[in-house]
Amino acid sequence: MNYKHWIILLLAGFALPTFAADTGIPALTVTDNPDGGQDYAVTLQVLALMTMLSFLPAIVVMMTSFTRIVIVLGILRQAIGLQQSPSNQVLVGLALFLTFFIMAPVFDKINETAIQPYMNEEITARKAFEIGHLPLKDFMLQQTRVKDIATFAEIAGYETLDGPEDVPMRVLIPAFVTSELKTAFQIGFMLFIPFLILDLVVASVLMAMGMMMLSPMIVSLPFKLMLFVLVDGWNLTMGTLAGSFGLGT
Repeated sequence: MNYKHWIILLLAGFALPTFAADTGIPALTVTDNPDGGQDYAVTLQVLALMTMLSFLPAIVVMMTSFTRIVIVLGILRQAIGLQQSPSNQVLVGLALFLTFFIMAPVFDKINETAIQPYMNEEITARKAFEIGHLPLKDFMLQQTRVKDIATFAEIAGYETLDGPEDVPMRVLIPAFVTSELKTAFQIGFMLFIPFLILDLVVASVLMAMGMMMLSPMIVSLPFKLMLFVLVDGWNLTMGTLAGSFGLGT
């Protein structure tokens, strides 16, 4: 399955309703000049769609599991005491592919219910967007705290919401990001504690030996690496992140 299809469809869905896609506005307009030449003009619909492509990174980062994963991995690296290893490129790449793994059921559902019918010309682009964004919305609702939704709904002026299906995306997206940040910091805190205890133990031993000029971080780093490897830390971390989204339950 090509994941670019659902992303492009999602972006197109924001632009097409505004510019009346169902009325059949041509993407390219050709005008004949009196001298026999031709002028080519791109419609506002295509211009808006290309502009929306600039929001693609924000959609991938803020509307999927990417935010939680990359923050937890960054906190883990800092807890171990490594500044540049793994590098930022490795962490972002790992977070991106783990995001595709976690979001695969959502992507498959979008492809089955919206992209394939649209490509087979069974439904219009507007209808495909209306159907296609529902699996993503359900995923975000499952990971969002009710308190966060209530906060942003109140700010947006929504006094009452009858159910999850009534939560608009303009409220759900910031609430989802807020919940993801809180969850990521909670997981990061639990990962930080064992390494912090090890740092305290090493600092106490060095102080008792009178080696106060030696940095505890230098001495504790190999012990933290050994501890992380012995407990199969990467496997536990990846499993914890996947399990936090309900996978494997």
